[in-house]
Amino acid sequence: QVQVVESGGGLVQPGGSLRLSCEVSGSIFSRYAWGWYRQAPGKQREFVASISRSGSSRNYADSVQGRFLISRDTGKSTVYLQMNWLKPEDTAVYYCNAVPADPGYWGQGTQVTVSS
Repeated sequence: QVQVVESGGGLVQPGGSLRLSCEVSGSIFSRYAWGWYRQAPGKQREFVASISRSGSSRNYADSVQGRFLISRDTGKSTVYLQMNWLKPEDTAVYYCNAVPADPGYWGQGTQVTVSS
């Protein structure tokens, strides 16, 4: 059974940084590209960033390009999202999932709140 557990969220001031982690249990991690997604209150879930199976290719939403960095550690079955220069509009629950997303792999997410 696959478990996806996100962590690292919190409350941060505008301009601050956070590093999110997503640990994937089971033996599936290396089979997929992985991505981060987010859902703000009253909005649909949206794509944030993705990283290929090898880690050599990354893609970002325009809204986070240049501020966020996605990485993965296959030995730890973990994908990371380094978020810098955070803005209030980055406030959301952040999730990770395979790319394309699998309905069975959604975790509980981690809340990120950017506010002064």
